[in-house]
Amino acid sequence: MLIAFIVLYLILTILIGWYASRFVKTSSDFAIAGRRMPTYVVASGLFATWFGSETVMGASSEFVEKGILGVIEDPFGAALCLLLIGLFFARPLYRLNILTFSDYFSIRYNKKVEWISAIFMIPSYFSWIAAQLVALAIVLQAIANIPFFWGIIICASVVLFYTYVGGMWSVAITDTIQTAIIIIGMIFLMFTLINEVGSLEKVVANTPKDFFRFTPKENSITKWIAYFGAWITIGWGSIPQQDVFQRTLSAKNENVAVKSAYWSALMYFTIASMPLIIALCGTTLYHDLKTADTQMLIPILVLKHTSIGMQIVFFGALLSAILSTCSGAILAPATVLGENLIKPLYGDKISDEKLLKIMRYSVVGITLISVILSLNKSEIYELVGESSALSLVALFVPLVAGLYWKKANGLGAILSMTLGTAVWTFFEFYETEIPSMIWGLLASMMGMFFGALKKEKIA
Repeated sequence: MLIAFIVLYLILTILIGWYASRFVKTSSDFAIAGRRMPTYVVASGLFATWFGSETVMGASSEFVEKGILGVIEDPFGAALCLLLIGLFFARPLYRLNILTFSDYFSIRYNKKVEWISAIFMIPSYFSWIAAQLVALAIVLQAIANIPFFWGIIICASVVLFYTYVGGMWSVAITDTIQTAIIIIGMIFLMFTLINEVGSLEKVVANTPKDFFRFTPKENSITKWIAYFGAWITIGWGSIPQQDVFQRTLSAKNENVAVKSAYWSALMYFTIASMPLIIALCGTTLYHDLKTADTQMLIPILVLKHTSIGMQIVFFGALLSAILSTCSGAILAPATVLGENLIKPLYGDKISDEKLLKIMRYSVVGITLISVILSLNKSEIYELVGESSALSLVALFVPLVAGLYWKKANGLGAILSMTLGTAVWTFFEFYETEIPSMIWGLLASMMGMFFGALKKEKIA
């Protein structure tokens, strides 16, 4: 019965994508749903940006093993990111009436910065998409004994179809429906397990000392820097990511864009805490779960210790979460590839119909690359970490400086992106006590600063 439900769910997702395709007439419809989405749709989309494999399967296992300090990056950092978008970024970027972050870099700096930013932005998504495909394949393997390879192929095909035909319209509609399923599923499972344990007080009583400690236990500079790094990996690094930006720009006006960011921050902080509570209740009730595959802690709990009704609700919620994240993550780099790398090759001669085709073909290309990566790596946490750091060290500083520092210039932006990425890559191979992304971020800041000085000297 569970397998039949999963098959039905995937078919319904495909049908929703097919239905959404009737609204796609232009490249703007495909990329940002024609800027017609209300608050609850945009907020659902922003919430669904990261509520996927990392939150349900990655963060929950980190929480059980390391406590609060193990999940600063997600959900705390992710909620911070959405809050900052509402406070500082949604309004000024919405007013520009653009499709991508790279469009902004073209307006604020120059065409060369636009092109380079797209080169850095697109690869940052491959690992993120691959992580979602791996998670989907692992789930199908657990509940239906489908081989990992075919699980990847099936899941990629489903997401590819409804993203290809419906673009942001498809993503927006499915995100809204899937967010409702996620909330219902997580609340139902959480309260069921709390009831089985008896109370949250009993769960807390079974945790080790300092499990709920919110700040580093050791008062050293390196520990505090690492703690800061956990906050900004997603908290800052995901601000200049195209999937968040596209969902924000799909709002029908700038006030809706801002309100949606605030609502999504609140939704993420509360709902993303539920898998953590579920995992903790599960390991309190069933101690053998701690010896299982940490990526499958909650799915194994549901399969072994709940009724078929609960399994249907939970796996519907889990599939919803991962599919929502995956579809938006595929559409984002595909839009950048079409709008900022391929479109300029045609000059002013390209028609909107042609651009729409290019974006759709880009969706196919991005998906294929991510499938190849997912078949070679199966560690969700590792894949997610790779995707977050690149946008932090390459794109965050040029974005913030461009909006809030008048002296920021094109040379500074190029130096910021290249130096930040180069230094981060170096320290990925030659590790120090300070996380590599902190070195990369500092180098990115220095690049922007010295680029601005160069401009003043020339003037």
